[in-house]
Amino acid sequence: MPEFYYGRLLDHVTLKVADIDASKRFYESVLDALGREIRGGTDDFFWTDELFVVQSKTPTSAMHIAFQAADRETVERFHGAALAAGGTDNGAPGLREYHAAYYAAYALDPDGNNVEAVHHGATTRSTEAVVFEPLDW
Repeated sequence: MPEFYYGRLLDHVTLKVADIDASKRFYESVLDALGREIRGGTDDFFWTDELFVVQSKTPTSAMHIAFQAADRETVERFHGAALAAGGTDNGAPGLREYHAAYYAAYALDPDGNNVEAVHHGATTRSTEAVVFEPLDW
């Protein structure tokens, strides 16, 4: 059985967007559906956990981001929220061929990035999240 190690490879991902307000509406909505929230920002950027979104004249496009979902219902809420917030359907909720329990949905964000919510079925976790506090902030 494979093991997956989250929280060790990527420090953060930055998406550059053409319209920060449209992107903020989209990501606020999908993050809320996932039980998360935007944690900070200003008029030209926002962030939550490892995801940073910044206003730019050269937006990121065709990137794929996958958010973890607690269960299938959360995947379905994510998809509905994404479409209601201006996203474009890129795959309705359902099982995928990646493994027997891979349940996911996809939507394109306002800049055309493929945003996914996925539930991998029953799992055990060593911890809910890795929490760290910088000593020299």
